[in-house]
Amino acid sequence: MHPSSDSLLIDRFGRQINYVRLSVTDRCDLRCVYCMSEDMTFVPREQLLTLEEISRIGRLFVEMGVDKIRITGGEPLTRKNILQVFESLGQLTGLKDLTITTNGTLLSSYAQALKDAGVTRVNISLDTLDTERFKAITRVGKLAKTLQGIDAALEAGFQSVKLNAVVLKNRNHDEVHKLVEFARQRGMDISFIEEMPLGIVGDHDRAEAFYSSEQIRNDLLKYYQLTASNESTGGPARYYRMPDSNSRVGFISPHSHNFCDTCNRVRVTAEGRLLLCLGQEHSIDLRRSLRAHPLDDAAVRQDLLNAMQIKPQGHNFNLALQPVIMRHMNTTGG
Repeated sequence: MHPSSDSLLIDRFGRQINYVRLSVTDRCDLRCVYCMSEDMTFVPREQLLTLEEISRIGRLFVEMGVDKIRITGGEPLTRKNILQVFESLGQLTGLKDLTITTNGTLLSSYAQALKDAGVTRVNISLDTLDTERFKAITRVGKLAKTLQGIDAALEAGFQSVKLNAVVLKNRNHDEVHKLVEFARQRGMDISFIEEMPLGIVGDHDRAEAFYSSEQIRNDLLKYYQLTASNESTGGPARYYRMPDSNSRVGFISPHSHNFCDTCNRVRVTAEGRLLLCLGQEHSIDLRRSLRAHPLDDAAVRQDLLNAMQIKPQGHNFNLALQPVIMRHMNTTGG
């Protein structure tokens, strides 16, 4: 069933929303310095969307023209019984791409079940290949568990297993070529991400730690020949190819090359706020809509259509200022 044109999610600027990031939890088994503060207060469990509500949201979005859903967190695999959401979404006609962003620590147990449920692609966060640095950046993590998770994902045979690395000056910026080499050896893509100023993390000065996509690319050009590609996976990454490898190198650059003019996505937080922009607070309370209309999908669809009228043209990140956006990355949904 194709959605009718009047049910498509099109904002005031003519951009059609076909990509939704659904956060299923704000909790995580790591404490990455760019994502959350060390002493995070998490949302009380009773305030989270239920698994059934998450599945319902996914279905409604697909009925309105969304063909890509990414499940995020926190760490989504820490949510109890989360596989039932993947199994539910994996059966939706019209959904072409069901993906997950994960830190990889639990993939050894979950990779095959995710593949069987219909997950097409897996993005795994890996910021360093150094055991001590990994513990410093994640505060509590063990590199070996994430590496085992990467192996398990590759073995399961997803369409794509990609690495994501957030680059911080003097933390891991000198490792970017090692990370690319790691990806190349395994036939994986890798994206480098400029840190986003969400929430107060207390660990570092973001302006001082900022390392731009251009700086990373220049560092990599000492080792690899990079050729710009117009390929896309539906998100904001700009990809480069290398002549001697099938691996691609992507750059996600919210500061140096913002991607707002082609924004095709919205986010739903674990407690059911529909965020219309990563870098703005424009949102609606989708949980209230779902619970006010438990059997009336048309009313929820109308709320989603109405929300398109408050999607802003773009974000206005500024590293020189204290974060205007006080929510942390783990509550935002990746």
